[in-house]
Amino acid sequence: MGELIETDIACPYCGEIISVSVELLDEPQEYIEDCQVCCQPIVFHVQDANDGSERVSVHSENETF
Repeated sequence: MGELIETDIACPYCGEIISVSVELLDEPQEYIEDCQVCCQPIVFHVQDANDGSERVSVHSENETF
């Protein structure tokens, strides 16, 4: 089991700032979690940043990368 961190993100649907717990693993990960305010599905991307920290980015289910 990886380390859990708490971070704030802005929901890509309603814009609310929400606090979420993210598990840090040894590899990049992508998963979906519903917004605590509007219940829309938020896609999370968690990966190592170049400076050794973790980078958490979110987008709506309809956006593509």
